[in-house]
Amino acid sequence: MVVEVESFFGVYMLYCTNPKFKGRIYIGFTVNPERRIGQHNAGRHKGGAKRTSGRGPWEMVLIIHGFPSDIAALRFEWAWQHPHISRRLSHVARRTRKESSLQFHWRVVSNMLRVAPWSRLPLTVRWLRQEYRLDFEPGLQPPLHIPLTFGCVRAKKKQQQLEDKEQEESWVEQCLLCREMVKAADRLSCFHPSCMMVCHLICLAKHFLKSELTHLIPVEGDCPGCRRSVLWGNLIRHRNGCYGDLEEITSYSSQSHWADELQI
Repeated sequence: MVVEVESFFGVYMLYCTNPKFKGRIYIGFTVNPERRIGQHNAGRHKGGAKRTSGRGPWEMVLIIHGFPSDIAALRFEWAWQHPHISRRLSHVARRTRKESSLQFHWRVVSNMLRVAPWSRLPLTVRWLRQEYRLDFEPGLQPPLHIPLTFGCVRAKKKQQQLEDKEQEESWVEQCLLCREMVKAADRLSCFHPSCMMVCHLICLAKHFLKSELTHLIPVEGDCPGCRRSVLWGNLIRHRNGCYGDLEEITSYSSQSHWADELQI
């Protein structure tokens, strides 16, 4: 099964299978995994990176996706590439002699998923190739809202539907928290069938963060409509039409996003 994700922002890990360079790792950012691996294996003149050109073939073995924007994903990519420079990863020990490059980069990303701001994003960890799969160490398990999944993923172009635009113009809803009108682009609703809660995304985020004033991104909270505890990531997945299948995690399509202000 190939999962299709709209507005895809992902950070991937490549593994070199060339006998001369076997085991080398490359970390990169992409909005289209299928196209990007083709570019890497085609060489620099076809859009591949300088560090991978002429050293292939490469396999894309792991990808982290669900970032709210390209900026958020690029910051994650930089920290994964430079763990000993990133101030948030100063606790991560350097690679040992017994560790392969694959094991080291897995240990780094395992630590990354446990520190802010990344530990609060609705990310998905996806192994693309089972034969390279590594498990999280007992002390490096990610938060419960970050699932570990398997299988291929494909970037899907976002289709602009005229019906949605017409509905946005005619459909007037009121935010349960601020009582102002809610536009479709700012709308967030509860995924429980019996709950009719509708809020502005920002209003609900602030509501969830009342007890965590130092954070920008909520993890979970009580729905102001049905009063049930819900994960922020699941609300975002529901907003993007993929809550029914956790394999399909989409992200915001806006070029600018309030999470972009987070520092590495």
